[in-house]
Formats: sequence, C-alpha cells, structure tokens
Amino acid sequence: MTSLPNRIPFRAVAFDLDGTLVDSAADLMHASNALLAELGRPPVDLPAVRSFIGDGAAKLVERILAATGDLPGPEETAAHLCRFLTIYEADPSAHSALYPGVADTLAALAGAGLTLGVCTNKPMGATRRLLADLGIADRFAAVVGGDSFPSRKPSPEPVLGLLDRMGVRPEETVFVGDNEHDVAAARAAGVARVLVLRYGYARVPLDSLPHDGILERFGDLMEALSATSAC
Repeated sequence: MTSLPNRIPFRAVAFDLDGTLVDSAADLMHASNALLAELGRPPVDLPAVRSFIGDGAAKLVERILAATGDLPGPEETAAHLCRFLTIYEADPSAHSALYPGVADTLAALAGAGLTLGVCTNKPMGATRRLLADLGIADRFAAVVGGDSFPSRKPSPEPVLGLLDRMGVRPEETVFVGDNEHDVAAARAAGVARVLVLRYGYARVPLDSLPHDGILERFGDLMEALSATSAC
C-alpha cells in the first residue's frame, strides 16, 4: 500500500457508504424479501436489488413494490417503508461486509491526519448501526444520512452539510463514491477531487461521469491521493 506524502493539498476525504465502503446488497435483499413475503409477493433477486440501491430507502421500497406488482398509494407505500426499515434496521449487517482494503486504508488515511466523513442516502439509524457493526464507526469525524437534511444526493446539500460538520471546506476535500449521484452531488458541492470505484452500484457507465479518476480497488485510493498531491 502506498503511503501518503508529508504535504498534501487537502485536509479531508468524504465517502459514500453502500457500494463504496460496504457491500450491503445482500442485507437489503433479505429485508426486501421479508417485507414482500409478508405482503404475499414474490421475492426479488440480488441483481435487481443492486440496481435499486442509491436513492435511499423510500425509493428502494417503491422499486421492489413496483417490480413485484402494483405500486400502492402514498399512505400504504409509506407504511410499507416503515415496516421495511423496522426489518432492516434490526440487523443491517448480518450479510454485509467491508470491501477489501477498506479497514486498512481508512486507518492509513486517519494516521496521515486526514479528516474522514460519510455521506450516504441510507437512513441514519441503519447507517450508524452498520458502521458500528463493521468496526469503522470511530474512523469518521462526521456522518450524514438520507434523513439528515431536506434533500439527498444528487443534491449537494448533504455533502456541504457533512463538510460543515467536519470543519473543512470543499476545496480541501476529496469525495469517493461509486455512482452517478455521488459524482453529481460532489461536483455541485465544489469538492477538489471526485473519485469513483469500479465495483459499486452505478446504473450508468462510469466513463460517462465527470469524475477525476476510477479506482479498481479501494486500496488504490492511497496511490490516487498521492498522485493528486503531486499535481
């Protein structure tokens, strides 16, 4: 793993969660299928759930309902969302795992003095539980979720809100995500660099997005930051 240089032109790294730090699709599938079973609907498979991730729990529930029958009215859909969250938040990490290299890389970044944060569209309850269960909660100076602000990614609001809580400016920050919403939100927030991971849950080709680099593995982040620092 490449070490960071002594002098770097930024102070912080902000991360997306699902598809970036954590492969959480299996737990989201299990919670989805538990809800669908209660409703007498057929289950959804893992590829389908992966394609539904990225817009928060409400959109995920809407998509699994639409994929397995008629989408009910707003009040009934809201009730199904509450039930889904009850199921999912009871144990959001049973089948989830950090991607390879995440724990070591976060430790190296923190050791280099960088401030770290998480900006996700996942609700805060599940986010905090997941980070704690996977042993990385203490790496982050601040965490914001899909219910922390009036808007979610691709709005820049949660990114800017996260940076404010971290005590850093956008021009001092690198954002690392995996999909089109991460890139749009980070670009609109004016961060210094936007990097994306190849293995995540993007629904559009990564090459079509206005990022500053694609990481094949999370461990490649160290080398990418070192290269950025030399510019």
